[in-house]
Amino acid sequence: MEKKTVEILGVPFYRTTQQQFVEELLQKAENREKKFVVTANPEIVMSAMKNAQFKETILQADYITADGIGIILAAEKLGLPLNERVTGFDTMIGILEHANQKKLKIFFLGAKPEVSQALRLVLEESYPQLQVVGCRHGYFSDGESEQIVQEIQECEPDFIFVALGSPAQENWIASHYQSFSKGVFMGVGGSFDILSGTAKRAPKIMIKMRLEWLYRIVTNPTRWRRFLALPQFLRVVNRERKRKESVNK
Repeated sequence: MEKKTVEILGVPFYRTTQQQFVEELLQKAENREKKFVVTANPEIVMSAMKNAQFKETILQADYITADGIGIILAAEKLGLPLNERVTGFDTMIGILEHANQKKLKIFFLGAKPEVSQALRLVLEESYPQLQVVGCRHGYFSDGESEQIVQEIQECEPDFIFVALGSPAQENWIASHYQSFSKGVFMGVGGSFDILSGTAKRAPKIMIKMRLEWLYRIVTNPTRWRRFLALPQFLRVVNRERKRKESVNK
């Protein structure tokens, strides 16, 4: 029987397709279950390798999916291929489309105040049947965080999308997770910026050619240091592959 996860540098990635994952999460939400989802790229894996506490945090997740193309490449190098990328943005969009039809309740937490405001307008126009029970920006204090937890408890959303960037979003979910009895919690990085129209995603042809990372560097050159994690990550994966090969000889 095929294993449900593929381990890459100590992080177990869920083996699924984008469509299957959306359907699975919708089923969990309809059953009033509570789930924690991490959508991980090479940068998150490298952070987990360097920070034991952060690794412990993401290993609490019920699902860790391959958000970045570097994860797919690493799985191929290790001879343990994953089906495809399962991104935070595509998962969120897939859920919103179904949630709009089923009138599910969604809570949005994160991004800049102006992005959060623009997001609410887009949601009202694109998903008119969606029950947006909360849309809070990501600039809040620890005291306000407790108020947000209480607000989520009271409105009992089916999905809670957290866009605080990594590791803040994973840490926030993990630190408050026990306060809730239901809801699918997922960190989605910069997805609110794209959905609100504040930022643009790479053209589909570049995504298909596995060049979304290049588009991000070109359109946002100030973040180029973050992409150094990809070649560093692949070098570590290559060393791990060679180590396993020597052990198996």
